[in-house]
Amino acid sequence: MKRYDKLIFVSNSNTLRGPMAEGIMKSKYLLGDLEIESRGLVVLFPEPINQKAEAVLKSHGISMKNHRAEVLKEEDFDERNLILALDETDKLKIFENYENAVNVYLLSAFVGSTEEIQNPLGGTLQDYGACYELIESLIAKLVIKLNEEELLC
Repeated sequence: MKRYDKLIFVSNSNTLRGPMAEGIMKSKYLLGDLEIESRGLVVLFPEPINQKAEAVLKSHGISMKNHRAEVLKEEDFDERNLILALDETDKLKIFENYENAVNVYLLSAFVGSTEEIQNPLGGTLQDYGACYELIESLIAKLVIKLNEEELLC
């Protein structure tokens, strides 16, 4: 039996790194069914994805143009949901603000990496591209890990 039914990437505003991770993950091949979403910790209204993030995704054949930011809710925590924060600060905020927080990990640590995903907000398109490349490399490791777990179940 598979371990998780849903994967939720969590970033601060759910307009840049979170939807970028969601889009990249949805473009990958997984052996088992896994619902993939993203959420933010500070979402005041359903904003679209950052334009530079969408441009970088588009250059890789991925689009999140219909994405609208959603806030992380207590109901998102479940034994069958995997919550992956994109930076350490967001992971700590999850544990501080959600009493039911379970299965919460830092994406990089979950896949055995020490790399930190910096927020490129306000940076150049190249900064956004570098962010994409790092997230993509971490997600490639995540896909291997999840597919291996699926084979062992």
